[in-house]
Amino acid sequence: MSKTLPSAGAGALTSAGTPKKAALASFLGSAVEYYDFFIFGSAAALIFPTVFFPNADANAAIMSFATFGFAYVARPIGAIILGHFGDRVGRQKVLMFTLVLMGASTFVIGCLPDFRTVGWWAPALLVLARLCQGLSAAGEQAGASSMTLEHAPDNRRSFFTSWTLTGTQGGQILAALVFIPVLALPDEIKFGIGWRIPFWLSAAVVVVAFLIRRTLHEPPAFEEARKNAQIAKLPVADLLKGHWRDVLRVICCAFIAAVSTVFGTLAISYAKTVAGVDGTTTLWLVVAANIVALGTQPLFGMLADKIGRKPVFIYGALASAVLTPVFLLSLESHSVPLMFLAAIGYFSCGYAAANAVWPSFYAEMFSTKVRFSGLAIGTQLGFLMAGFAPAIVAAMGGIKPGGWVQISIFTAIICAVAAVSALTAKESFRTPTKQLGLK
Repeated sequence: MSKTLPSAGAGALTSAGTPKKAALASFLGSAVEYYDFFIFGSAAALIFPTVFFPNADANAAIMSFATFGFAYVARPIGAIILGHFGDRVGRQKVLMFTLVLMGASTFVIGCLPDFRTVGWWAPALLVLARLCQGLSAAGEQAGASSMTLEHAPDNRRSFFTSWTLTGTQGGQILAALVFIPVLALPDEIKFGIGWRIPFWLSAAVVVVAFLIRRTLHEPPAFEEARKNAQIAKLPVADLLKGHWRDVLRVICCAFIAAVSTVFGTLAISYAKTVAGVDGTTTLWLVVAANIVALGTQPLFGMLADKIGRKPVFIYGALASAVLTPVFLLSLESHSVPLMFLAAIGYFSCGYAAANAVWPSFYAEMFSTKVRFSGLAIGTQLGFLMAGFAPAIVAAMGGIKPGGWVQISIFTAIICAVAAVSALTAKESFRTPTKQLGLK
């Protein structure tokens, strides 16, 4: 039997279990996405320079990190396309497509020939598969956040949508646990078939997420808009006409995502190259920090439902800026307990605040008719900074001795941009879902 949820801003009857199912579907979808992205980032730091760029010498790391960034080039294009269909056809249908595309792209990467087999065709095919990953990711988090927010009670939107990003932690934990044994293999196995196994295993996660997501129906807010003929014919045109300031604000706030790539990708290379920390230890740092974040992010989401999105997001941005040099210097200390303490403080208690809150914070800036497009386009343009952060900082000398200074300055700037942009936003945690984004 259905009942009305308390403060259910969609203004429609919905199953009491639907917000939980939507949150679970979002969690699993994000887990797939970030499992795939994290194993690619780890491979870009530790495997791909040898497998795909063996003749690049000193430039191998930069070229390998550039392949990581290529997905972020495809994301804005995917955001426009998938945002259009997400606002026109429905959230659930687009999310099914993004899930399958991400899983297929990742599996294919595990099947690619290496440089010694086909020469420069190898990195070219790698970039092509990476672009497909980017197209998928462009719609995944925006669609999942939109769907979960529109299913959630008004007074718990931030908590439920925080599970979208908590799924990223689940995906990173799983990816690191799968990748750690690979690094322990002898080189001839590790650089042969060993690195491919984590990419092939993504198929299992995709199947589980697919089975759950296919049973989820469209949110009441979207169904009501469709029933009342309030679906935009050209969502992007409506978005740019009525919400261009919000799109720009989300772009700048989304720079904060670069902290995640600094922590999960760039720091791994820095730790190995400069500090002499083995790859297995740095991956365990990522696992530990993400495990703790599984608990802290829902708490930050609950806090944002009590005091607002802005203070929690801004705290996360500023804490990330302050704690970046602390974490990087801990890697040079050769004290493993200090490394773990710094990693948990930096990621789980600092960055996790902004990471947990942004799905509700950004999505609440837009009305139902353009929410998918606004969230997708704004975040994906902002995420370009995250995608190319490792390559930019590596080119600046960030993975050379003393490079912690360049990394810290870079991170502080992007965090400051995100915090200042968040200050300009309207606080929306008390606004009913039906009234979000209305001018």
